[in-house]
Amino acid sequence: MQIFGPVPSRRLGWSLGVNTLPEKICSYSCAYCQVGLTEHFDRERRIYADPQEVARAVAEKIAKVVAKGGAVDVVSFVPDGEPTLDAGLGAQIAAVRSMGKVAVITNGSLMDRADVRRDLVQADIVSVKIDTVDPAAWRKIDCPATGLELPAILDGIRLFAKEFKGTLLTETMLLGGVNDDPARLTATARFIASLGPKKAYILVPTRPPARLDIALPSPETLAAAWQIFSAALPPDTAEMLTGHEGNAFSSTGDARADILAITAVHPLRTENIESILTAAGASWAVVEALKSEGLVNEVTFGADRFIVRTLHTFTKG
Repeated sequence: MQIFGPVPSRRLGWSLGVNTLPEKICSYSCAYCQVGLTEHFDRERRIYADPQEVARAVAEKIAKVVAKGGAVDVVSFVPDGEPTLDAGLGAQIAAVRSMGKVAVITNGSLMDRADVRRDLVQADIVSVKIDTVDPAAWRKIDCPATGLELPAILDGIRLFAKEFKGTLLTETMLLGGVNDDPARLTATARFIASLGPKKAYILVPTRPPARLDIALPSPETLAAAWQIFSAALPPDTAEMLTGHEGNAFSSTGDARADILAITAVHPLRTENIESILTAAGASWAVVEALKSEGLVNEVTFGADRFIVRTLHTFTKG
């Protein structure tokens, strides 16, 4: 189990991450995943973390952050893989509720299960991934575990949206030539509109993805996507997120621990690393030591340099 951050989230504010899954257990192996390709596919729920241990770890982390003048806006369940694979998720949410708002970032793949929906309705905020409603594009982008079917997943998401009283967010990651043509975008936008989300985020990869051969949408395609989503949804619901999160990362004072915890699920631009080092009174030697120990790597994506954990697996296709 890891508690990381808080990190500045474009959707949630200062987000303290809770990662209860061993590295990389997931129901998907998304082409754009910042954590890397899935090492262990699973679609069955299992117990991974004790709720009281999660609560103690979150409380200790918040105390350290507050002592250094930082803030936590939300406790987010956002592990290396799919958070609903942890059968203890509902009890974990209940255990940390007194510490602030609780968010869950899910790929939605298990939402056809009633027990998963019962766990998720306890959260204040649920962000669900809906990259496409086209099965062929879904398989190409999300590479689901055997046995998962998109129609059942979409039906489960519909049921959840009707049951949920909190803040529902959706995220749609666009990949050039896969899910960004007008017909697929229109179908996806219409489905999302039927859910009534507070925000429908349109994203493009801004951190090193699992597969480096993926293409980004063109500026013209992004403009068309914005128009399609805006036409399907109520005013101010669709929002484009194509920039990075900024440099204001919080530090607990232990630069080495902060870098390792955050990069386990969140690649860091080199300027983000500098902010963490400065706040901890440390130097770039901390990063060089981590690199020499084989714990992190430095990679280039677009015009940016990133520090990522060595567990990341990058392929050429």
